[in-house]
Amino acid sequence: MDPFEAGFGLTLPRATRTALWARTGERLEAYLAALPGLPVSPGDVHADLAAFDFQTPMDPLAVVDAAADMLQAFNLNTAHPAYFGVFNPAAATMGIAADALVAAFNPQLASSASARACIAIEDHLLAYFGAKFGYDLVRGSFQSGGTTANYTALQCALTAHVPGYGTEGVGPARPVLYTSTETHHSILRAARMSGLGTSAVVALPVGPDLRFDVAALRARIHADRNQGKHPLFLVATLGSTSSGTFDDVAALAEVAQTEGMWLHADAAWGGAAILLEECAPLFEGIRLADSITLDAHKWLSVPMGAGMFLTRHPDVQEATFRVDQSPYMPGHTYESAETEPYKQSIEWSRRFIGLKLFMALAAHGEAGYQAVLRHQIAMGAYMRERLAATGWELVNDSPLPVVCFWAPGLDPEAVARQVADSGKSWITPTKLNGRGVLRAGIPNFATQREHVDVLIDVLQGCKPGTPAP
Repeated sequence: MDPFEAGFGLTLPRATRTALWARTGERLEAYLAALPGLPVSPGDVHADLAAFDFQTPMDPLAVVDAAADMLQAFNLNTAHPAYFGVFNPAAATMGIAADALVAAFNPQLASSASARACIAIEDHLLAYFGAKFGYDLVRGSFQSGGTTANYTALQCALTAHVPGYGTEGVGPARPVLYTSTETHHSILRAARMSGLGTSAVVALPVGPDLRFDVAALRARIHADRNQGKHPLFLVATLGSTSSGTFDDVAALAEVAQTEGMWLHADAAWGGAAILLEECAPLFEGIRLADSITLDAHKWLSVPMGAGMFLTRHPDVQEATFRVDQSPYMPGHTYESAETEPYKQSIEWSRRFIGLKLFMALAAHGEAGYQAVLRHQIAMGAYMRERLAATGWELVNDSPLPVVCFWAPGLDPEAVARQVADSGKSWITPTKLNGRGVLRAGIPNFATQREHVDVLIDVLQGCKPGTPAP
Protein backbone atom coordinates (compact mmCIF):
# COMPACT_ATOMS: atom_id res chain seq x y z
CA MET A 1 0.00 0.00 0.00
CA ASP A 2 1.23 3.46 -0.87
CA PRO A 3 0.13 5.66 2.07
CA PHE A 4 0.74 8.83 0.06
CA GLU A 5 -1.67 7.66 -2.65
CA ALA A 6 -4.55 6.31 -0.61
CA GLY A 7 -4.00 8.31 2.56
CA PHE A 8 -2.93 6.78 5.85
CA GLY A 9 -2.88 8.12 9.40
CA LEU A 10 -2.66 11.91 9.09
CA THR A 11 -1.95 11.83 5.35
CA LEU A 12 -4.95 12.65 3.17
CA PRO A 13 -5.49 10.78 -0.12
CA ARG A 14 -3.76 12.25 -3.15
CA ALA A 15 -7.01 13.47 -4.75
CA THR A 16 -8.03 15.22 -1.53
CA ARG A 17 -4.59 16.78 -1.18
CA THR A 18 -4.74 18.14 -4.70
CA ALA A 19 -8.10 19.73 -3.96
CA LEU A 20 -6.82 20.99 -0.61
CA TRP A 21 -3.79 22.75 -2.11
CA ALA A 22 -6.03 24.31 -4.75
CA ARG A 23 -8.59 25.52 -2.21
CA THR A 24 -5.86 26.97 0.00
CA GLY A 25 -4.45 28.89 -2.97
CA GLU A 26 -7.93 30.10 -3.90
CA ARG A 27 -8.54 31.40 -0.39
CA LEU A 28 -5.19 33.17 -0.31
CA GLU A 29 -5.95 34.88 -3.60
CA ALA A 30 -9.47 35.77 -2.45
CA TYR A 31 -8.06 37.33 0.71
CA LEU A 32 -5.53 39.43 -1.17
CA ALA A 33 -8.21 40.58 -3.62
CA ALA A 34 -10.61 41.50 -0.80
CA LEU A 35 -7.99 43.05 1.50
CA PRO A 36 -8.24 46.72 0.39
CA GLY A 37 -11.98 46.68 1.07
CA LEU A 38 -11.83 44.89 4.41
CA PRO A 39 -11.99 46.70 7.75
CA VAL A 40 -8.58 46.98 9.33
CA SER A 41 -9.90 46.28 12.83
CA PRO A 42 -11.00 42.78 13.92
CA GLY A 43 -14.30 41.44 15.19
CA ASP A 44 -15.02 38.79 17.87
CA VAL A 45 -14.14 35.21 16.91
CA HIS A 46 -15.60 33.28 19.85
CA ALA A 47 -19.05 32.58 18.41
CA ASP A 48 -17.55 30.96 15.31
CA LEU A 49 -14.96 29.07 17.31
CA ALA A 50 -17.58 27.48 19.56
CA ALA A 51 -18.66 25.22 16.68
CA PHE A 52 -15.36 23.28 16.85
CA ASP A 53 -15.58 20.55 19.51
CA PHE A 54 -13.21 18.18 17.63
CA GLN A 55 -15.52 15.21 18.16
CA THR A 56 -16.65 14.75 14.56
CA PRO A 57 -14.11 14.93 11.71
CA MET A 58 -14.86 17.70 9.21
CA ASP A 59 -14.35 17.88 5.48
CA PRO A 60 -10.78 19.17 4.91
CA LEU A 61 -11.91 21.80 2.40
CA ALA A 62 -14.52 23.07 4.85
CA VAL A 63 -11.81 23.33 7.51
CA VAL A 64 -9.67 25.47 5.18
CA ASP A 65 -12.64 27.72 4.49
CA ALA A 66 -13.51 28.06 8.17
CA ALA A 67 -9.93 28.86 9.15
CA ALA A 68 -9.57 31.41 6.35
CA ASP A 69 -12.88 33.02 7.31
CA MET A 70 -11.78 33.42 10.93
CA LEU A 71 -8.33 34.75 10.05
CA GLN A 72 -9.82 37.27 7.65
CA ALA A 73 -12.69 38.49 9.82
CA PHE A 74 -11.36 38.29 13.35
CA ASN A 75 -7.68 39.28 13.19
CA LEU A 76 -6.25 42.75 12.91
CA ASN A 77 -5.56 42.93 9.17
CA THR A 78 -1.93 43.99 9.42
CA ALA A 79 -1.49 43.24 5.71
CA HIS A 80 -3.96 46.04 4.89
CA PRO A 81 -2.27 48.98 3.16
CA ALA A 82 -4.04 51.35 5.57
CA TYR A 83 -2.50 49.64 8.60
CA PHE A 84 0.00 52.11 10.07
CA GLY A 85 0.86 50.30 13.30
CA VAL A 86 4.13 48.75 14.44
CA PHE A 87 6.15 46.79 11.91
CA ASN A 88 3.95 43.79 11.13
CA PRO A 89 4.18 43.90 7.35
CA ALA A 90 2.35 42.31 4.49
CA ALA A 91 4.18 39.10 3.64
CA ALA A 92 6.30 38.80 0.52
CA THR A 93 4.75 36.25 -1.85
CA MET A 94 7.97 34.26 -2.03
CA GLY A 95 8.03 34.10 1.76
CA ILE A 96 4.55 32.55 1.78
CA ALA A 97 5.66 29.95 -0.74
CA ALA A 98 8.79 29.25 1.30
CA ASP A 99 6.81 28.65 4.49
CA ALA A 100 4.63 26.15 2.62
CA LEU A 101 7.72 24.29 1.40
CA VAL A 102 9.20 24.25 4.88
CA ALA A 103 5.97 22.85 6.32
CA ALA A 104 5.95 20.06 3.73
CA PHE A 105 9.63 19.06 4.02
CA ASN A 106 9.60 19.71 7.78
CA PRO A 107 13.36 19.64 8.35
CA GLN A 108 14.82 19.54 11.85
CA LEU A 109 17.47 22.25 12.19
CA ALA A 110 19.26 21.01 15.26
CA SER A 111 22.01 19.25 13.35
CA SER A 112 23.70 19.19 9.95
CA ALA A 113 23.01 15.45 9.85
CA SER A 114 19.34 16.15 9.18
CA ALA A 115 19.37 19.58 7.54
CA ARG A 116 22.54 20.12 5.55
CA ALA A 117 20.94 22.31 2.87
CA CYS A 118 18.92 24.33 5.37
CA ILE A 119 21.91 25.13 7.57
CA ALA A 120 24.04 26.09 4.57
CA ILE A 121 21.29 28.44 3.32
CA GLU A 122 20.98 30.14 6.71
CA ASP A 123 24.75 30.45 7.08
CA HIS A 124 24.86 32.02 3.61
CA LEU A 125 22.28 34.63 4.64
CA LEU A 126 24.01 35.40 7.94
CA ALA A 127 27.29 35.91 6.09
CA TYR A 128 25.57 38.17 3.55
CA PHE A 129 24.06 40.47 6.17
CA GLY A 130 27.14 40.32 8.36
CA ALA A 131 29.19 41.61 5.44
CA LYS A 132 26.67 44.41 4.89
CA PHE A 133 27.21 45.51 8.49
CA GLY A 134 30.99 45.41 8.03
CA TYR A 135 31.82 42.21 9.89
CA ASP A 136 34.95 40.44 8.62
CA LEU A 137 34.04 37.30 10.54
CA VAL A 138 30.43 36.49 11.29
CA ARG A 139 28.50 33.79 13.02
CA GLY A 140 24.96 33.86 14.29
CA SER A 141 21.64 32.12 14.23
CA PHE A 142 18.11 32.57 13.05
CA GLN A 143 15.64 33.20 15.85
CA SER A 144 11.92 33.59 16.36
CA GLY A 145 12.45 37.35 16.65
CA GLY A 146 14.25 40.24 18.25
CA THR A 147 13.42 39.25 21.82
CA THR A 148 15.30 35.94 21.63
CA ALA A 149 18.09 37.58 19.61
CA ASN A 150 18.55 40.25 22.29
CA TYR A 151 18.49 37.58 24.98
CA THR A 152 21.15 35.67 23.05
CA ALA A 153 23.30 38.80 22.96
CA LEU A 154 23.10 39.19 26.73
CA GLN A 155 24.00 35.54 27.26
CA CYS A 156 27.05 35.97 25.04
CA ALA A 157 28.07 39.10 26.95
CA LEU A 158 27.84 37.26 30.27
CA THR A 159 29.92 34.38 28.88
CA ALA A 160 32.55 36.75 27.50
CA HIS A 161 32.87 39.10 30.47
CA VAL A 162 31.90 37.18 33.62
CA PRO A 163 34.48 34.44 34.33
CA GLY A 164 32.87 31.07 35.01
CA TYR A 165 29.37 32.27 34.11
CA GLY A 166 28.53 29.14 32.14
CA THR A 167 29.17 26.81 35.09
CA GLU A 168 28.92 28.93 38.22
CA GLY A 169 26.57 31.70 37.18
CA VAL A 170 27.12 35.37 37.94
CA GLY A 171 28.61 34.75 41.37
CA PRO A 172 29.65 37.92 43.23
CA ALA A 173 29.65 40.03 40.06
CA ARG A 174 27.04 42.77 39.90
CA PRO A 175 26.47 43.20 36.15
CA VAL A 176 24.81 46.35 34.87
CA LEU A 177 23.01 46.68 31.53
CA TYR A 178 22.76 50.15 29.97
CA THR A 179 19.90 51.15 27.71
CA SER A 180 18.08 54.33 26.84
CA THR A 181 14.39 54.98 27.35
CA GLU A 182 13.99 54.32 23.61
CA THR A 183 15.48 50.82 23.87
CA HIS A 184 13.12 47.89 23.28
CA HIS A 185 11.61 46.42 26.45
CA SER A 186 12.89 42.94 25.54
CA ILE A 187 16.15 43.85 27.31
CA LEU A 188 14.19 43.89 30.59
CA ARG A 189 12.94 40.39 29.82
CA ALA A 190 16.46 39.27 28.94
CA ALA A 191 17.72 40.52 32.31
CA ARG A 192 14.91 38.75 34.13
CA MET A 193 15.41 35.45 32.27
CA SER A 194 19.17 35.60 32.84
CA GLY A 195 18.68 35.75 36.58
CA LEU A 196 20.06 39.28 36.86
CA GLY A 197 16.69 40.87 37.56
CA THR A 198 15.28 43.98 35.98
CA SER A 199 17.03 46.16 38.57
CA ALA A 200 20.26 45.39 36.70
CA VAL A 201 18.96 47.44 33.75
CA VAL A 202 19.72 51.17 33.79
CA ALA A 203 17.49 53.02 31.31
CA LEU A 204 19.01 56.47 30.82
CA PRO A 205 16.90 59.39 29.58
CA VAL A 206 17.46 60.38 25.97
CA GLY A 207 18.22 63.86 24.78
CA PRO A 208 15.81 66.11 22.85
CA ASP A 209 16.84 64.22 19.69
CA LEU A 210 15.71 60.95 21.35
CA ARG A 211 19.23 59.48 21.02
CA PHE A 212 21.34 57.88 23.72
CA ASP A 213 22.93 60.62 25.87
CA VAL A 214 26.59 59.53 25.77
CA ALA A 215 27.74 62.02 28.42
CA ALA A 216 25.07 60.80 30.85
CA LEU A 217 26.10 57.22 30.07
CA ARG A 218 29.74 57.86 30.91
CA ALA A 219 28.78 59.54 34.18
CA ARG A 220 26.51 56.66 35.20
CA ILE A 221 29.15 54.03 34.38
CA HIS A 222 31.67 55.90 36.53
CA ALA A 223 29.19 56.09 39.42
CA ASP A 224 28.35 52.39 39.14
CA ARG A 225 32.01 51.36 39.16
CA ASN A 226 32.51 53.40 42.32
CA GLN A 227 29.73 51.34 43.92
CA GLY A 228 31.46 48.06 43.02
CA LYS A 229 29.18 47.20 40.13
CA HIS A 230 30.27 45.61 36.84
CA PRO A 231 29.27 47.58 33.71
CA LEU A 232 28.66 44.73 31.27
CA PHE A 233 26.23 45.34 28.43
CA LEU A 234 25.41 48.39 26.33
CA VAL A 235 22.55 48.53 23.82
CA ALA A 236 22.57 50.83 20.79
CA THR A 237 19.21 51.16 19.07
CA LEU A 238 19.12 51.54 15.30
CA GLY A 239 15.55 52.40 14.48
CA SER A 240 13.63 52.58 17.75
CA THR A 241 10.13 51.12 17.78
CA SER A 242 8.41 54.32 18.87
CA SER A 243 10.25 56.96 16.87
CA GLY A 244 12.65 55.35 14.38
CA THR A 245 15.62 56.99 16.12
CA PHE A 246 19.20 55.86 15.42
CA ASP A 247 21.73 56.05 18.22
CA ASP A 248 25.30 57.14 17.50
CA VAL A 249 26.82 53.66 17.34
CA ALA A 250 30.37 54.92 16.82
CA ALA A 251 30.23 56.98 20.01
CA LEU A 252 28.72 54.12 21.98
CA ALA A 253 31.35 51.74 20.57
CA GLU A 254 34.06 54.02 21.94
CA VAL A 255 32.46 53.88 25.38
CA ALA A 256 32.13 50.10 25.22
CA GLN A 257 35.76 49.63 24.19
CA THR A 258 37.05 52.00 26.86
CA GLU A 259 34.98 50.37 29.59
CA GLY A 260 35.44 46.74 28.48
CA MET A 261 31.74 46.18 27.80
CA TRP A 262 29.79 44.17 25.22
CA LEU A 263 28.09 46.45 22.68
CA HIS A 264 24.88 45.12 21.18
CA ALA A 265 23.19 46.87 18.25
CA ASP A 266 19.43 46.31 18.21
CA ALA A 267 18.59 46.96 14.56
CA ALA A 268 15.49 44.79 14.56
CA TRP A 269 13.57 46.85 12.04
CA GLY A 270 15.84 49.77 11.16
CA GLY A 271 18.64 47.40 10.14
CA ALA A 272 16.98 46.73 6.78
CA ALA A 273 18.10 50.22 5.73
CA ILE A 274 21.64 48.83 5.47
CA LEU A 275 20.60 47.87 1.93
CA LEU A 276 20.30 51.56 0.98
CA GLU A 277 23.49 53.43 0.14
CA GLU A 278 21.99 56.74 1.24
CA CYS A 279 21.39 55.32 4.74
CA ALA A 280 25.00 54.21 5.26
CA PRO A 281 25.80 57.15 7.61
CA LEU A 282 23.17 55.86 10.03
CA PHE A 283 25.24 52.72 10.57
CA GLU A 284 28.66 54.29 11.01
CA GLY A 285 30.49 52.27 13.65
CA ILE A 286 28.16 49.26 13.64
CA ARG A 287 31.02 46.99 12.56
CA LEU A 288 32.44 47.60 16.05
CA ALA A 289 29.34 46.18 17.73
CA ASP A 290 29.90 42.78 19.29
CA SER A 291 26.48 41.60 18.14
CA ILE A 292 23.49 42.73 16.08
CA THR A 293 19.78 41.93 16.00
CA LEU A 294 17.92 42.10 12.67
CA ASP A 295 14.32 40.96 12.12
CA ALA A 296 13.53 39.96 8.56
CA HIS A 297 9.83 39.77 9.46
CA LYS A 298 9.76 43.51 9.98
CA TRP A 299 11.02 45.76 7.19
CA LEU A 300 12.18 42.90 4.97
CA SER A 301 8.55 41.76 4.80
CA VAL A 302 8.81 38.00 5.20
CA PRO A 303 6.26 35.99 7.22
CA MET A 304 6.56 35.79 11.00
CA GLY A 305 8.89 34.99 12.61
CA ALA A 306 12.34 35.53 11.17
CA GLY A 307 14.80 37.13 13.55
CA MET A 308 18.57 37.05 13.15
CA PHE A 309 21.35 37.25 15.71
CA LEU A 310 24.77 38.17 14.30
CA THR A 311 28.08 38.30 16.11
CA ARG A 312 31.74 38.78 15.24
CA HIS A 313 32.69 36.42 18.08
CA PRO A 314 31.83 32.88 16.94
CA ASP A 315 33.88 31.33 19.72
CA VAL A 316 31.81 33.17 22.33
CA GLN A 317 28.54 32.08 20.78
CA GLU A 318 29.51 28.41 20.89
CA ALA A 319 30.92 28.71 24.42
CA THR A 320 27.58 30.20 25.48
CA PHE A 321 25.29 27.47 24.16
CA ARG A 322 27.32 24.31 23.61
CA VAL A 323 26.55 21.31 25.79
CA ASP A 324 28.12 17.90 25.23
CA GLN A 325 25.81 15.73 27.32
CA SER A 326 23.83 14.67 24.25
CA PRO A 327 25.15 11.30 23.04
CA TYR A 328 22.20 10.87 20.69
CA MET A 329 23.23 13.91 18.65
CA PRO A 330 25.49 13.21 15.65
CA GLY A 331 28.64 15.20 15.04
CA HIS A 332 29.62 16.88 11.79
CA THR A 333 28.23 14.39 9.32
CA TYR A 334 29.21 16.55 6.36
CA GLU A 335 32.53 18.36 6.12
CA SER A 336 30.88 21.28 4.32
CA ALA A 337 28.53 22.03 7.23
CA GLU A 338 30.22 24.73 9.30
CA THR A 339 27.51 25.09 11.92
CA GLU A 340 25.82 22.75 14.36
CA PRO A 341 22.82 24.89 15.35
CA TYR A 342 22.07 23.06 18.59
CA LYS A 343 25.52 24.14 19.81
CA GLN A 344 25.01 27.74 18.69
CA SER A 345 21.62 28.89 19.94
CA ILE A 346 18.91 28.62 22.59
CA GLU A 347 16.69 26.34 20.56
CA TRP A 348 17.19 22.67 19.82
CA SER A 349 14.30 21.63 17.60
CA ARG A 350 13.66 24.53 15.26
CA ARG A 351 11.77 25.37 12.11
CA PHE A 352 13.74 26.27 8.97
CA ILE A 353 13.33 30.03 9.32
CA GLY A 354 15.77 31.33 6.72
CA LEU A 355 14.18 29.94 3.56
CA LYS A 356 11.52 32.67 3.34
CA LEU A 357 14.19 35.37 3.38
CA PHE A 358 16.42 33.43 0.99
CA MET A 359 13.64 32.96 -1.58
CA ALA A 360 12.41 36.55 -1.33
CA LEU A 361 15.92 37.95 -1.79
CA ALA A 362 16.66 35.53 -4.61
CA ALA A 363 13.46 36.41 -6.50
CA HIS A 364 13.60 40.19 -6.10
CA GLY A 365 17.31 40.86 -5.59
CA GLU A 366 18.80 43.80 -3.76
CA ALA A 367 17.41 46.19 -6.35
CA GLY A 368 13.87 44.96 -5.77
CA TYR A 369 14.19 45.40 -2.03
CA GLN A 370 15.80 48.80 -2.40
CA ALA A 371 12.87 50.00 -4.52
CA VAL A 372 10.40 48.82 -1.88
CA LEU A 373 12.26 50.44 1.02
CA ARG A 374 12.55 53.73 -0.86
CA HIS A 375 8.84 53.65 -1.69
CA GLN A 376 7.97 53.20 1.99
CA ILE A 377 10.30 56.04 2.97
CA ALA A 378 8.58 58.22 0.36
CA MET A 379 5.17 57.33 1.80
CA GLY A 380 6.46 58.32 5.24
CA ALA A 381 7.56 61.69 3.85
CA TYR A 382 4.14 62.18 2.23
CA MET A 383 2.45 61.40 5.55
CA ARG A 384 4.55 64.04 7.28
CA GLU A 385 3.56 66.58 4.63
CA ARG A 386 -0.16 65.82 5.00
CA LEU A 387 -0.07 65.86 8.81
CA ALA A 388 1.76 69.20 8.90
CA ALA A 389 -0.60 70.68 6.31
CA THR A 390 -3.66 69.68 8.36
CA GLY A 391 -2.43 71.16 11.64
CA TRP A 392 -0.78 68.25 13.42
CA GLU A 393 2.52 68.84 15.20
CA LEU A 394 5.34 66.49 14.16
CA VAL A 395 7.44 65.43 17.15
CA ASN A 396 10.10 63.09 15.77
CA ASP A 397 12.73 63.38 13.06
CA SER A 398 13.59 60.00 11.57
CA PRO A 399 14.90 59.06 8.12
CA LEU A 400 12.72 55.96 8.36
CA PRO A 401 8.98 55.75 7.61
CA VAL A 402 7.65 56.28 11.11
CA VAL A 403 5.90 59.51 12.09
CA CYS A 404 5.05 60.70 15.60
CA PHE A 405 2.61 63.58 16.01
CA TRP A 406 -0.01 65.15 18.25
CA ALA A 407 -2.42 68.03 18.62
CA PRO A 408 -3.05 70.10 21.77
CA GLY A 409 -5.98 68.98 23.86
CA LEU A 410 -6.31 65.50 22.33
CA ASP A 411 -5.76 62.25 24.20
CA PRO A 412 -3.52 60.05 22.02
CA GLU A 413 -5.04 56.82 23.31
CA ALA A 414 -8.57 58.06 22.64
CA VAL A 415 -7.62 59.18 19.13
CA ALA A 416 -6.01 55.81 18.38
CA ARG A 417 -9.21 54.07 19.53
CA GLN A 418 -11.31 56.30 17.29
CA VAL A 419 -9.12 55.50 14.31
CA ALA A 420 -9.37 51.78 15.05
CA ASP A 421 -13.14 51.97 15.56
CA SER A 422 -13.54 53.54 12.14
CA GLY A 423 -12.29 50.29 10.57
CA LYS A 424 -10.59 52.39 7.91
CA SER A 425 -7.09 52.64 9.36
CA TRP A 426 -4.93 51.80 12.38
CA ILE A 427 -2.34 53.74 14.39
CA THR A 428 -0.96 53.44 17.91
CA PRO A 429 -0.28 55.76 20.83
CA THR A 430 3.21 55.91 22.32
CA LYS A 431 5.33 58.08 24.59
CA LEU A 432 8.45 60.06 23.72
CA ASN A 433 10.40 61.48 26.66
CA GLY A 434 7.32 60.88 28.80
CA ARG A 435 5.00 62.76 26.46
CA GLY A 436 1.96 61.00 25.00
CA VAL A 437 1.86 61.16 21.20
CA LEU A 438 0.47 59.28 18.22
CA ARG A 439 2.60 57.04 16.05
CA ALA A 440 2.06 55.97 12.43
CA GLY A 441 4.48 53.85 10.43
CA ILE A 442 4.57 52.53 6.88
CA PRO A 443 5.15 48.79 7.40
CA ASN A 444 3.37 47.79 4.18
CA PHE A 445 5.07 47.90 0.79
CA ALA A 446 1.60 48.21 -0.83
CA THR A 447 0.70 51.48 0.94
CA GLN A 448 -0.03 54.32 -1.47
CA ARG A 449 -0.92 57.99 -1.10
CA GLU A 450 -4.64 57.26 -1.08
CA HIS A 451 -4.22 55.09 2.02
CA VAL A 452 -2.39 57.91 3.79
CA ASP A 453 -5.18 60.26 2.73
CA VAL A 454 -7.75 57.94 4.33
CA LEU A 455 -5.85 58.13 7.62
CA ILE A 456 -5.67 61.93 7.46
CA ASP A 457 -9.42 62.13 6.85
CA VAL A 458 -10.13 59.92 9.86
CA LEU A 459 -7.71 61.90 12.04
CA GLN A 460 -9.34 65.18 11.10
CA GLY A 461 -12.64 63.76 12.27
CA CYS A 462 -11.05 63.21 15.69
CA LYS A 463 -10.57 66.95 16.18
CA PRO A 464 -13.64 68.53 17.74
CA GLY A 465 -15.27 70.97 15.34
CA THR A 466 -12.77 70.28 12.56
CA PRO A 467 -14.31 68.94 9.34
CA ALA A 468 -12.36 66.51 7.21
CA PRO A 469 -10.65 68.25 4.27
